[in-house]
Amino acid sequence: MTQKYGLLIDNYWCTGCHSCEIACKNEHDYPIGQFGIKMLVNGPWELMEEGKWEHTYYPVITTYCDLCADRVAAGEQPTCVLHCLASAIEYGPIDELAAKMAERDRRTSLLIP
Repeated sequence: MTQKYGLLIDNYWCTGCHSCEIACKNEHDYPIGQFGIKMLVNGPWELMEEGKWEHTYYPVITTYCDLCADRVAAGEQPTCVLHCLASAIEYGPIDELAAKMAERDRRTSLLIP
């Protein structure tokens, strides 16, 4: 059985800068409106504690994501991981990423294309 790989996204640290999205579009030369990873925004909304707000960014992979198969075959990281300014994206075997996810904040996502 071959090992499956994916991306671990720490949404707590994601700043919504769109670097992953832009790097992916440039790497794969996707046309306007097509993305391998797309930044979604949740919020802002006021929490029950007066004066506190929640605003979270969620990078989401699409069906076009191939985890940068050519880059990975050459021993490099997927371009979204390389260009994430907040170092909020990790690439690796899903069993290792799942173990890391269990140790983190609830705002961590495991994405598998």
